[in-house]
Amino acid sequence: MLLLTIIVYFHFNLSSSQGNELPYMTSDVKEVSGKLFDYIIVGGGTTGCPLAATLSQDFSVLLVERGGSPYGNPLVIDKRYYGFSLLQTDEFSSVAQSFISKDGVKNHRGRVLGGSSAINGGFYSRASDNFVERAGWDEELVKESYEWVESRVVFTPELTPWQIVFEFGLLEAGILPYNGYSLEHIEGTKVGGSVFDNWGKRHTSADLLEAGNPKNITVLLNATVKNIIFHTNDNAGNENETRAWGIRFIKSDGSSNKIHEAYLHRPKNSSPWGDVILSSGALGSPQILLLSGIGPHEHLKNFDIPLIQHLKGVGQGMQDNPCIALLVDKMPMNRLPEPPQVVGIADGLRFIIEAGVAPISFNASRMPIAAKIAFPVSKGKLELQSTDARQNPSVEFNYLEKDKDMNECVKMAELLERVAKSESIALFLGLKPQEKLMSSTDELRKLCKNNVRTYYHYHGGCAIGSVVDDDYKVYSVNGLRVIDGSTFQESPGTNPMATLMMLGRYQGIKLLRQRRDASSNL
Repeated sequence: MLLLTIIVYFHFNLSSSQGNELPYMTSDVKEVSGKLFDYIIVGGGTTGCPLAATLSQDFSVLLVERGGSPYGNPLVIDKRYYGFSLLQTDEFSSVAQSFISKDGVKNHRGRVLGGSSAINGGFYSRASDNFVERAGWDEELVKESYEWVESRVVFTPELTPWQIVFEFGLLEAGILPYNGYSLEHIEGTKVGGSVFDNWGKRHTSADLLEAGNPKNITVLLNATVKNIIFHTNDNAGNENETRAWGIRFIKSDGSSNKIHEAYLHRPKNSSPWGDVILSSGALGSPQILLLSGIGPHEHLKNFDIPLIQHLKGVGQGMQDNPCIALLVDKMPMNRLPEPPQVVGIADGLRFIIEAGVAPISFNASRMPIAAKIAFPVSKGKLELQSTDARQNPSVEFNYLEKDKDMNECVKMAELLERVAKSESIALFLGLKPQEKLMSSTDELRKLCKNNVRTYYHYHGGCAIGSVVDDDYKVYSVNGLRVIDGSTFQESPGTNPMATLMMLGRYQGIKLLRQRRDASSNL
């Protein structure tokens, strides 16, 4: 029955118009091979799509995505199949690519136009004011960029019975005040925005491409970037100047190892160049830098990769927010999946708690309540496992390695238990309310150690200050930027999706302004 539904849905969506504003998309690498563009964006994900749409106002843009199109795929678009994409993964073509960190924790990354906004829970919530201030961003432009995103892909959810009950459970546990519907990251219990509309259709960051100039954007799908092409020459001071010149790419499906190239357009006279911009996420962007010869010299030598620039920070400072989940139902049942719509933000924004209905197979689901530590201090690193860009790099997050994180996890588990065993949730599930809560501190520490998992909000690897500067330019290399979650040293808000979408728009506007200012000064 599920297969029949998918086939019908697929054909319906192919015949339905997606709007005439989407740019040209192709999976034929030959159509792009050898061509010139003002900007090349590697990664058509949560940040890359709004960035491409914005830059296309004035410039030609090549957007390269290693996965395919989300349109016509019910595992992406239809809320009824939320979470199913994480159950069905393969080596080269699935919309979610699974990986297991060296910590032994299973995880996923998006491999589809729209990136992780196409496979996540769709919960939309901005970063805190403090995060924006510490990032040094222009507050007014941040606000305008969030609103640009929200006017296109964000909706007010209609709460399900389970989400309403969970809301009461949060309030019973003392997660106050009640803030109603809000997109702001504030203490208490609130209803957030959603990229699922009220008809159950997901709107990924790929939809933001409709806001661009379709004549100026080419989207290359199912193509994996192997590395960046550089050109080195002597400048007036007889110092070597290294500049990103283009990219090398292959087909993602493994059917061919033939290498293709695309290049940045070389401006006439002294007009400014465009950039190669990595927006491939916290695993993809540091991996591509390493494969291109930018990173720790000793590590690159292990793979016989010629050194372009020794930057020891590439792949360092990897973090993932430790998560603990409790199942409140007694056994798997055939419930429709539900993404989270309500969140509890507790203890000075330190703990984030959400609930949903998560599929564990195509005909069974469970009801977890999950909490994450918002500000972990434990860090890990990312390294290459091979020179095949289609394969996952090696990553270790060192969950709960620092005592501070373990102590935070114990406090979080106590709060999580109060929510899960609240009277509202017990009555909803037909259970007798439990007066006795779990456990001693030792038992909670054991729970944390044995059950830590991911909240899918990993970040780092190309941090500002060690790999890129405040304008997201890679140090000591011209024409190369990284704009995505790999530059973060903290996951913003309840989750990073809203801020990553905003960042694409924000940095796109800044680049347009810089180019216009530079042209006016010629």
